[in-house]
Amino acid sequence: MSQEFPVTGALLGLDYGSKRVGIAVSTPDQSIASALDTLHRSQPAQDAKMLCNICKEYRIKGLVVGLPVHMSGDEGEKAKEARKFGEWVSKVTELPLTFWDERFTTSMAHNHLREFKMSPAKRKQHLDKLAAQFMLQAFLDTEDRKSAPSAL
Repeated sequence: MSQEFPVTGALLGLDYGSKRVGIAVSTPDQSIASALDTLHRSQPAQDAKMLCNICKEYRIKGLVVGLPVHMSGDEGEKAKEARKFGEWVSKVTELPLTFWDERFTTSMAHNHLREFKMSPAKRKQHLDKLAAQFMLQAFLDTEDRKSAPSAL
């Protein structure tokens, strides 16, 4: 985090994937996260335009990017990719950035969607943005964000 991370104002949660990025947004008081959209990655310029438009529309003050760490807490190749992606989004949006442990969010989202008896195609359509919502909500619910191990 190069800039001071905001404690008020809407936050954008991003669940990184090489093909799709789940997007969630918080309320301005940073109490509730809502699933917003799924970015189907294409050209960097198009991705940047979409993310910048969302940040402007929702008056985003900071970015929370999910960090896919191993069960041991170690970072692998996907975590490196997520860090690179987060740094890029922070640069193009000119917003402060933090990372947050996203372990279990995709499986939680899968389980949640299965409870609604959705078809596999419908589940896939909602999975990434729901995982982003779960990750962002976990960040919002943490009392001391600075002491959390993945808020690096």
